[in-house]
Amino acid sequence: MVYITEWDKFVEQSIQLFRADPDSTRYVMKYRHCDGKLVLKVTDNRQCLKYKTDQAQEAKKMEKLNNMFFALMARGPDVDLSEVTGKEQMDAQPSKKGRGRKQ
Repeated sequence: MVYITEWDKFVEQSIQLFRADPDSTRYVMKYRHCDGKLVLKVTDNRQCLKYKTDQAQEAKKMEKLNNMFFALMARGPDVDLSEVTGKEQMDAQPSKKGRGRKQ
């Protein structure tokens, strides 16, 4: 199995793979704490896409990919992914204004 080195290419190809056959496509995350490596794998038993990283900054990218796959799996493969972002949950939470006592 060959690892894809570019994040954008991995995301694009994995979404295409899911949309081609949503019933048999799997998305797997594996983290090895002793190595500090995260491996993402998307497969449909015919084609396997893998991405490996040891950079902590890429956690936000992985969270965004998770949100995309959640939307694809819950709403169907024809969902518009332009509305799915990693900040969606943060925007939904009300902001706290003022820290003092109510008067």
